[in-house]
Amino acid sequence: MSATASIGFVGAGKMALALAQGWARAGLVAAKDIVSSDVREEGRRDFVRDVGGRAVADNREVFGAVDVVVLAVKPDQAVAVLEAVRPAVAERHLIVSIAAGVPLARLEGALFDGARVVRVMPNTPAMVGASASGFARGRWATAEDSSLTQRLFSALGVAVEVPEKLLDAVTGLSGSGPAYVYQVIEALSDGGVAAGLPRSIATRLAAQTVFGAAKMAIETGLHPGVLKDMVTSPGGTTIEGLHELEKAGARGAFMNAVRAAARSEEHTSELQSHHPI
Repeated sequence: MSATASIGFVGAGKMALALAQGWARAGLVAAKDIVSSDVREEGRRDFVRDVGGRAVADNREVFGAVDVVVLAVKPDQAVAVLEAVRPAVAERHLIVSIAAGVPLARLEGALFDGARVVRVMPNTPAMVGASASGFARGRWATAEDSSLTQRLFSALGVAVEVPEKLLDAVTGLSGSGPAYVYQVIEALSDGGVAAGLPRSIATRLAAQTVFGAAKMAIETGLHPGVLKDMVTSPGGTTIEGLHELEKAGARGAFMNAVRAAARSEEHTSELQSHHPI
C-alpha cells in the first residue's frame, strides 16, 4: 500500500480517528485521500479537523471513493449498515471490520458470495501508536488481504493473524487488557502515596515503571519470569513484595480476568449469530 493509496471509514468515532491518524503518520496513506462517513455532523467535523481527510454523510460514498473500507460502527449496527450499503460494494473492496463480537459469517452474510472481509480486534493504545491487534480472514479474503491488514495494523503496534475462534481470547487479553494495566498503575500509585509520595510523582513513576517493564519484555525477548528474577535478590525487598502478591492471588486474578472477558465476548458473538439485528 503506497502513500498514494486511499482508505475509507464507515463511522468516525475515536478508534477510526486513531487508525486514520496513525496510518497517515506512517505514510501508508495520504491524509487527503482518507474519507469517512458518519451520520453525526459532529463526527464528520471532528474527522476533517483531526485527520485532514474528507467526511461525508452517506456511507455509500465511501465505497465509491476507496478500495479498502474500515467498518468502524457499533457492533449492533454493523450488519444493518453492510446490508444498506451492499449495492455499493464491489469485488475490488476489502472490508476491514473492527466491530467487536460480530462474526465473519454474519458480516459476509450481509454482502454477497465472494465479498472479502477481515475481522480485526485492535485495542485503545492504537491512539498512541502502541496497539496490540489480532485479526482473522473471512472465507474469501486472500493472502494479499492478510498481508495488507498485517501492514496496516503493524504500523500502529503489533498485529497477529489468528483463526477467528481465537479472537475471543484476543479480546480477553489485549482488547480488555489495557483496563487491567490501568488498574495496576493506579494500584502502584496508591501504594506510593501510602508510602509517602505525592500523587503526581507516584502516578508518573508507576506509569513509567509499567512502560519500562513492557519495553524490556518486548526488546529483550526474555521470559517474564527471567526478567522478574533479574529484579529479585535473595532476602530482598522485591521478593517480599512478590510474596504479598502471591498471597493475594494476583496472578490468578489476572488469568481469571482474561478468561472471563474472553467468555463474555464468546457469548456476545453467539447472541449476535442467533439473533438478527
